[in-house]
Amino acid sequence: MKPISRRSFLLTASAVSMASSLKAIDPFKRINPRIKGLSLTTYSLKPKMRYWWGKKTKNGTLDTLDFLDYCAKIGLDGAEITSYFFENPVESSYIKKVKRRAHILGLDITGGAVGNDFSHPPNSDRGKHQLEYFRSWVDHFSEMGAPVVRIFAARKPPKGASPKQIIENVLANLQEALPYAEKRGVMLGLENHDFVKNIDYLLEITKRVQSKWFGIIWDSANLAPTPDPYADLARIAPYAITAQIKVMTKVDGKDVPADYARLVKILRKADYAGHLVFEYEEPEDAFIEIPKHIEKLRKLID
Repeated sequence: MKPISRRSFLLTASAVSMASSLKAIDPFKRINPRIKGLSLTTYSLKPKMRYWWGKKTKNGTLDTLDFLDYCAKIGLDGAEITSYFFENPVESSYIKKVKRRAHILGLDITGGAVGNDFSHPPNSDRGKHQLEYFRSWVDHFSEMGAPVVRIFAARKPPKGASPKQIIENVLANLQEALPYAEKRGVMLGLENHDFVKNIDYLLEITKRVQSKWFGIIWDSANLAPTPDPYADLARIAPYAITAQIKVMTKVDGKDVPADYARLVKILRKADYAGHLVFEYEEPEDAFIEIPKHIEKLRKLID
């Protein structure tokens, strides 16, 4: 056997020590777990909004300031702001107006949401573009005072990429994204959406992330086909930093009315602390239907 040099030994020992000291994200431990209020996503009023991905819509009349007014009008505690509904380019002065309006109305900005795609290598052209887009909106949401920004794993993965390749690409992008988010004082939440509707994929990514600034955006409806969506939702609830609840959930891939009481029970059992964010996606008029669901949810959390 070839003798091991002192330098090689020290380098190996150092690597082993560093690997053993790294610890994957654990379920969050809360001192006072509770659902502190109700919030609404801007996406809930999509047909009413004036902008979509920076461009004017045909029939929309509301901007983000109007959305905040609506949240206050129906007695909500907070609002989740989505990047899609801002005019492009986004003016810093307008971001400040959003922050001020929310505060004057007594609303918490419970989080922000971006439509990124982290399934491409971060050093590829698409990967670089996605990270640039992500950073710009982390800056905006940090300025608004949003504590959490929702991100996606893989909206449009590379053609022919295996699940393993996609997971590695997502992790590589998170390695770039999380230090930037931490610097801006914003947590990142990965939503169970698209590729990570598969809860096994979502948990593999989550448990491999080495950052206290990361968690899961718990979405009650976005799941791969399963006979028991509530069991899958219970698996990811301990890692939730935001919880979204929708009118429908999916059983074996088909829409069925969600059991609100059961969903709230899952969150409470997992010691969730934070707002419950309602997201309305049904075809009926949002202005008529949203207040009805908010009333049901208010009774549950009160």
